[in-house]
Amino acid sequence: MPNSTLYDPDQPMALACACGARHALFSCTGSVSTQIEQHQNQLMEASLVKAILPHDGLRRRFLQAVGASTARAAIAAALPAGALTSLQAMAQDHGTPEKKDLKVGFIAITCATPLIMADPLGLYKKEGLNVQLIKTAGWGAVRDKMLNREFDASHFLSPMPLAMSLGLGSAAAGMHVASIQNTNGQAITLHQRHKANRDPKNWKGFKLGIPFEYSIHNFLLRYYLAEHGLHPDRDVQLKLVPPPQMVAELKAGNIDGFLGPEPFNQRAVFDGVGFVHLLTKDIWDGHPCCAFGTSTEFIQKYPNSFAALYRAIISASVLASQPGARDQIVKAIAPQPYLNQPEELLTQIMTGRFDDGLGNSRNVPDRVLFDPIPWQSMAVWMLTQMKRWGYLKADVNYKQIAEKVFMLTDAKKQMVMSGWRAPDGAYRKHRIMGKTFDPDLPEDYLKGFGIHNMG
Repeated sequence: MPNSTLYDPDQPMALACACGARHALFSCTGSVSTQIEQHQNQLMEASLVKAILPHDGLRRRFLQAVGASTARAAIAAALPAGALTSLQAMAQDHGTPEKKDLKVGFIAITCATPLIMADPLGLYKKEGLNVQLIKTAGWGAVRDKMLNREFDASHFLSPMPLAMSLGLGSAAAGMHVASIQNTNGQAITLHQRHKANRDPKNWKGFKLGIPFEYSIHNFLLRYYLAEHGLHPDRDVQLKLVPPPQMVAELKAGNIDGFLGPEPFNQRAVFDGVGFVHLLTKDIWDGHPCCAFGTSTEFIQKYPNSFAALYRAIISASVLASQPGARDQIVKAIAPQPYLNQPEELLTQIMTGRFDDGLGNSRNVPDRVLFDPIPWQSMAVWMLTQMKRWGYLKADVNYKQIAEKVFMLTDAKKQMVMSGWRAPDGAYRKHRIMGKTFDPDLPEDYLKGFGIHNMG
C-alpha cells in the first residue's frame, strides 16, 4: 500500500518504522525500546486486521480501500484503553458453538449491511458458524418465522422485539435487540408530481407508505406529520408496503410517497419516479432503524452460538462504520444473494454523495451510519410513541422493558471481547425536531403532544 506504515501480516518481516523507511526489525538507529513498542503495536494491528478479515484477498482490498492511516486510526480508537490483547488469542477463550448451522433472516435493504457483509467477509466462518442468510419479503414474514422458530435469529426493525415481547400485533414472545444495525439511513420520498408541494401542511389526503406498524419509519413519519399539524390517522392514510414494493407502488400512483429504507428512496430517484423530500437524519440525527436480534429461547439454549453470531455482527458493524471502507462494502453487499442492486446506486447511498431528484447533487457523509450500540433510551422513546398512537394501551415501566429487551450490557461486553472500545452509560437524551427527549421523564414527554391517540 502506498504511504503505508501499517504492518501487513501477509508480507515478510520488513517494517516501515518511525523513520519512514522499510527495513529489517531493529536495523534503525532509533531507540531499541521504542522499536520494540512499535513492533508490538504493529503486531497487534496486524492481528486485529487479520482476525476481523480472515480472507487474504478481501483483507488486502479493504486495506487498499481504507488506506493505512485510516485503518490505524480506526483500530487505535476502537481498542480498549491500554489493551494490546490479540483478537486471535481472545478467540481461544470463546466457547464452542452448540449449534453451528444457523438460519438468519434479512430484508434486502442497506440497513442490514453489517449482518449481510459478515457473510462474504468470512466473519461468521471465523466464529465457527455456518450461517444461511435467508432473504425475506416483508416484516410480517420475519416476525412469523421468528415466532415459528424457522429462523434462529434475524434482521429486525428495532421496535419489533419490543412489540413482540409485549404481545403487540402477535402472541407475546421474548425477543431481544442485540445490536443496532444502522442509524439514520432512511428518507421521505415523494412522487415526482409533488415537486411543487413540499409543505407537509398541504398533504391532507395523501397516501403514504410505511414498511410496518412497529417500525421507526412509522413513528418518525407520524412525528413529522403531527409537528406540521396533521393527524396521521385522520388527515392522511398510512399504508403498509413491503420495502421491495415501495418504488413500484409509487410508480403506479397507489401512494403519494413513503418513508422507507434504502436503497428504495434512491432507487425512486434512480428510476425517475420520485425525489428525496427529506432525510430522516433531519428529523432525528442518529436515530436507530434496524437491529439484529433473536429470542430469549435461542440465547438460553445456545449461548455460545449466540455469542459467536453476536461477535461477527459487532465486528462487521464497526468495520461498516469506517467511511473509507464504504466502496468495498458496496461490492460485498450488492450481489444477487444480498441486495441485488447496482453498485452505482448503493455507492450514492453509502458515501452520501447523491442526486436528490430535485436537480441537486448532495454530499451528506452521515446519510447512513452503523453504530451498533442499542441505547436503552432509544427503546424508551419507541415505547412512548407506541403509547402516543394507541398501540400500547396499558401503563408500563418503560425502563424495565427497555433493559429487558435492548441488550446494552451484552453489546458492550461483546464489543470489548472483540477488541473494540465500548461507550459508557445506558441512557442518553435525544433531540427530535428541536425537542429534547429525556428518558427519565417519558410521561412528561408524552403530555407535551397535542396530537395523539391517547385516551
